[in-house]
Amino acid sequence: MVVDGDLPRALNIRDVAREAGVSYQTVSRVLNGSDRIRESTREHVQSVIDRLGYRPNPVARALSTNRSRTIGVVTAQSALYGPATAVAAIEFAARDAGYRLSIANLRSGDPGEVRSSIDDLRSHAVEAIIVIAPQQQVLSEVAEMSVDVPIVALGPSGERNSMAMDQIAGARAAVAHLADLGHEFIVHLAGPQDWTEAEARMAGYLRELDARDLRVRAPLLGDWSSQFGYDAGLSLLRMPDFTAVFAGNDSMALGFLHACRDRGARVPEDISVVGFDDIPDAAHFFPPLTTVHQDFVELGRRTIGMLLAQLNGTETTEEPLVPRLIVRESTAAPRPF
Repeated sequence: MVVDGDLPRALNIRDVAREAGVSYQTVSRVLNGSDRIRESTREHVQSVIDRLGYRPNPVARALSTNRSRTIGVVTAQSALYGPATAVAAIEFAARDAGYRLSIANLRSGDPGEVRSSIDDLRSHAVEAIIVIAPQQQVLSEVAEMSVDVPIVALGPSGERNSMAMDQIAGARAAVAHLADLGHEFIVHLAGPQDWTEAEARMAGYLRELDARDLRVRAPLLGDWSSQFGYDAGLSLLRMPDFTAVFAGNDSMALGFLHACRDRGARVPEDISVVGFDDIPDAAHFFPPLTTVHQDFVELGRRTIGMLLAQLNGTETTEEPLVPRLIVRESTAAPRPF
């Protein structure tokens, strides 16, 4: 629209009504999907909306309908592959269901920041909230809050109102693959201790070793970074008394592969390496990385499905998704010492 010949302004619902020759209430009914309108009128008004390119103001629409069609997301460390991919998958699933996301990024797991982020989302009239912040202190703070909208957390399996990947099962599959190849001395490069996913993957590593009565070595606590994997590799390879490494994510595995190259250790001839996450570049590492794949698309679909069920007054539970092992060239049977 143009006012005074040169100053543009946004279209509003009355502009659409004027162009279509109907009342603004009729346009509102079309926008809100009311069945109290003739189909011919609906088609005519919709054609005008499409031709003008009109899009309702979401704030005004929320005020008039008490529905914002918005889901809030609290997330931490969204630059990391897992959380970032989960956010994207949830956004696609939400869009398919007619919702959009409002995202609050946490700079830390400080309880005050967690509370202020959720309060800020509530001030924007979100209908529900998803928490993608796998630090235990964040999840604990959220669990203690009293919030008047449904909340689903991506966290440990077995928790109420949570959607989970079975990280323990994924880690056990990685270690089982190495053990089945004949490896008896397996090192674990773990993620940060305050991350629930790192704790679960470590638990899976320890459980599988215990179930097979294999030697247990204290995991090395890292920070998810390739630099940690590289530094840990340089240290471990000075006197290698192991034949395989299970890294808590693909980035640490990449760093370890770099260290192997610099130290002259061949993968998989001398040492086998398994990662976790199956990032898009994992198939192009040298050698291509055996890793654990997580189905984030399905995770997003189930998370939105759980929230929509709660919005409709139905309590639902979902079984954890089980990651699957992708075997590539970075693993092989061990050579005898």
